[in-house]
Amino acid sequence: MALIVPTESENTNLGFMLGFATPGNQILKLFTNDIIPADTDVAATYTEMATLGYAAKSLVKGSWTIAQNGGVAEASQAAQTWTFSAGTAVTVFGYFVVDTTTGVLLWAERFVAGKVVQYAGDQIIITPKITLSKV
Repeated sequence: MALIVPTESENTNLGFMLGFATPGNQILKLFTNDIIPADTDVAATYTEMATLGYAAKSLVKGSWTIAQNGGVAEASQAAQTWTFSAGTAVTVFGYFVVDTTTGVLLWAERFVAGKVVQYAGDQIIITPKITLSKV
């Protein structure tokens, strides 16, 4: 699926890009409601996972690596791993990212297929990456 930057964060992201606002760190969260991210979404649209030892991940803004990849700008973070405890099966449908300073939903992405976690040691690994392409 495609990464969605919702309307709520368009002005926020432009303010960050143009220096009108200072971004905070980002918080990477997993969502469990079976939805397709949309332009009208806000952070409250997503049901954050809350069981099996889950905790959101902080993406420190100074830890992004920015480089050209095939003539396209790409920012990436180290892989983020959740290792779960045993319990009732939960399907994780994707992830969303909020800014710690504003609480605004910055972007979201649905997995191609939901990931079921239930057993001790089950993992979800996400490598945060944003690519700016030429139109």
